[in-house]
Amino acid sequence: MKKKYLSLTLALVIALAMALTGCGNSSSSKSDDSSKTLVFGRGADTTSLDPAVVTDGESFRVTQNIFDTLVAYDYKNQTTEVKPSLATSWKISSDGKTYTFNLRKGVKFSDGTAFNADAVVYNFERWMNGKKSGKFAYFPSMFGGYKGDASLVIKSVTAPNANTVVFTLKRSSAPFLKNLAMSPFAISSPTAIKKYGDKYGANSGVGTGPFVFKNWKKNNTITLVKNKHYWKKGLPKLDSIVFKVIPDNSSRLNALKNGEIDIMDGLNPSDINGLKSDKDLHVYYRPPMNVAYLGFNVTMKPFDNKKVRQALNMAVDKEAINKAFYNGQAQPATNPMPPVLLGFDKSIKDYPFDLKAAKKLLAEAGYPHGFTTTLYTMSNPRDYMPQPAKTAEALQANFAKIGVKVKIENVEWSSYITKLQKGGAPMYLMGWIGDNGDPDNFLYTLLDKDSAGSNNLSFYKSEPLHKVLIAAQTETNDAKRVALYEKAQKIIHEDAPWVPLEYAKAALVGKSTISGFAPSPTGSEPLEDVTIK
Repeated sequence: MKKKYLSLTLALVIALAMALTGCGNSSSSKSDDSSKTLVFGRGADTTSLDPAVVTDGESFRVTQNIFDTLVAYDYKNQTTEVKPSLATSWKISSDGKTYTFNLRKGVKFSDGTAFNADAVVYNFERWMNGKKSGKFAYFPSMFGGYKGDASLVIKSVTAPNANTVVFTLKRSSAPFLKNLAMSPFAISSPTAIKKYGDKYGANSGVGTGPFVFKNWKKNNTITLVKNKHYWKKGLPKLDSIVFKVIPDNSSRLNALKNGEIDIMDGLNPSDINGLKSDKDLHVYYRPPMNVAYLGFNVTMKPFDNKKVRQALNMAVDKEAINKAFYNGQAQPATNPMPPVLLGFDKSIKDYPFDLKAAKKLLAEAGYPHGFTTTLYTMSNPRDYMPQPAKTAEALQANFAKIGVKVKIENVEWSSYITKLQKGGAPMYLMGWIGDNGDPDNFLYTLLDKDSAGSNNLSFYKSEPLHKVLIAAQTETNDAKRVALYEKAQKIIHEDAPWVPLEYAKAALVGKSTISGFAPSPTGSEPLEDVTIK
């Protein structure tokens, strides 16, 4: 009896000690010795788990880890060079109009159904036939339109056998391969899409990726768990990921320091220097491929007048915005695409910051006493714009000096995108993180007439620009493409549908115990290689 009593007492003491140890561990990265969980702090929630219907980075951050695309970017080396993924190899015809992909065998979706050529065809047919619903915003932005539109670059997608898919194009398309690697063109389970119908993406997403969706607490957390049947052997290294919403940048940093999260984006530029000496934290920089901008809805008065748009360009002090809200670490923008991309036109001189000239131009446009309007901005910080509300206030103050009275409307992120796509904002703050490293993804996607109402939130339509951008898409010679993109940027600069604001140097910070994390230039990275001690 005594031996049994002592054994029981010892067991209770050990159990109590273990419990106390657990309570004293503030780190969120481990639920027990064998389970590894990464908590990723971010500024806004996902809008959908269906990558085909979203346009925002917060959604792609999650879907990137649930789904795979036919081809993928070289994420380990932080480039947008294309490499095999669900397709192991491909051949391109001599005229550039036929792409034949050999698919990876033995891959299954997380619902247990087979990935094959028919699944690929099903997904593309779904997107190509989406004109009536209009919900696949990225598809027309990258491929020219929907089925029935003369502008659609894809003629057909066919499956000669279970392991082969053939894309036949109406014309050659220089960015076609890079487009296929983009997050919105990840392959979903046809069975899951049919099962959930219009609700697919609202509370589920079924792909072939390294992680599987577990649960979603709106405006709080999304939890993914390890896909034990992932086709890449030995991956993922984490058991689960929790994406946690903390809207304020400073609060998110405090959560990291307190051990509530393991890594975060949206680091205030002013906080960076103070973290570099902290041995427990590591600062990462995302390869620069972004632009922040002030957009005008050119279908609304007075923004249908080019002189008004040019005048407002002259009333923006980009250097002051850089110093105040980017800690001087951004680069004032001149063009609607960043300098790292092919064809960036260095010869274009920015509109000068000149309030007197701006006021004169407004008078020439018929507004000698200015006008009253509304500026919409997102309530959540973005990599390209760490302090959108304060940026809006700075613009408001400058515009007031030329007689333009601005009311500011702050809108929550998921509602903000919808508001802009419906054309409800006369002026708006926005930005873009490149999806594929090609200039087409900025100029055509954001400013071509084919993209109006999807990613072209200014509803700007220029026939001369359209002709140049289609020619640039079709051309495969880089030198000739450069000349075309330089011409396109000159047209855009003159028409001024935007005020390009800044090219941001986005920073993230995480615990020094994290390994395998490499920020992607596209703004969303697979976390399959990441682990945490």
